Amino acid sequence: MKREWNPGTLLETSGAYWQGCTLQAAVRLGIFTALADGAFSADKVAEALQSDARATSLVLDALAAMNLVVKEDNLYRNSDPANDLLVAGSPRYMGHIILHHHHILDGWAQLDQAVKTGNSIKRRSYGEEVERESFLMGMFNMAMGNAPEIAAQIDLTGCSRLLDLGGGPGTYAIHFCLANPELKAVIFDRPTTEPFAEKTAEKFGMTDRIDFIGGDFTVDSIKGGPYDAAWLSHILHSNSTEQCQEIINMTVAAMQPGGIIIIHDFILNDSKDGPQFPALFSLNMLLANTGGRSYSEEEIAGMLTEGGVEAIIRHPFRAPNDSSIIYGTKASQVSPELI
Repeated sequence: MKREWNPGTLLETSGAYWQGCTLQAAVRLGIFTALADGAFSADKVAEALQSDARATSLVLDALAAMNLVVKEDNLYRNSDPANDLLVAGSPRYMGHIILHHHHILDGWAQLDQAVKTGNSIKRRSYGEEVERESFLMGMFNMAMGNAPEIAAQIDLTGCSRLLDLGGGPGTYAIHFCLANPELKAVIFDRPTTEPFAEKTAEKFGMTDRIDFIGGDFTVDSIKGGPYDAAWLSHILHSNSTEQCQEIINMTVAAMQPGGIIIIHDFILNDSKDGPQFPALFSLNMLLANTGGRSYSEEEIAGMLTEGGVEAIIRHPFRAPNDSSIIYGTKASQVSPELI
């Protein structure tokens, strides 16, 4: 259903960052975690956070207006969704990805300059380690919501060795292995992500079935093959069309004939004017680098075909943020120049 634009909806959209910034500040301050154990006055919350009492009360009232916090008799407590999703340590904690949004907010404020120049922009830095942790753990928590469903829907029967390219913490590799007892997996990613991957594999009791190989797939060849399945989750959107083709060619070259290659990303329709989130995500990539963007189903299928993949299918899976899946199998005969 198309949105009806009028003065009210325009103002709501233009000012939506007020809500986002309030939520991000609350997560960064630890407000929801401070309210995890009961109902407290604004003064008590400010004391726990070592923040200004008046300013803290204003944020708490705003969060109550957003239905994230419940206010009764001048005491504040978390709503049920806040307890579930916004308290640090909760199994479904969303705070890391919300902090990632906070870290990139300065870039979005300069979108007009990126459009004028066609180049990425320089944004405020919160520290490389802080930003890496929020991004990787945010991706992990988001993947934890999708991975069990995807692993149950993708048939890897007969596959014994999976490549999780750029797999970070290895969330999907782990869930594919959980769903397929004969499967082992290799995460191929930058060495800086290895501690996260090791910690995650250990948490799920998968250290004997998940290996990590350090490398940069934009410049290094893929090691550890041949593989009979390859999972590329949110890889293509960070790269130019030419780089995407090289990545797909390289992945296919590391696979057994008949192996399955699975692309999971924010996939646009072929006219590229929807769905909304993949279209907006292209702007996010414009701010971050000069080549990445969301790609259409037609474009990704074309890359796969050129890389020697056949029987290409769009899977019916759709995530809440409109990520989806295209997959196919490596042809038994692949052009020598792709190997």
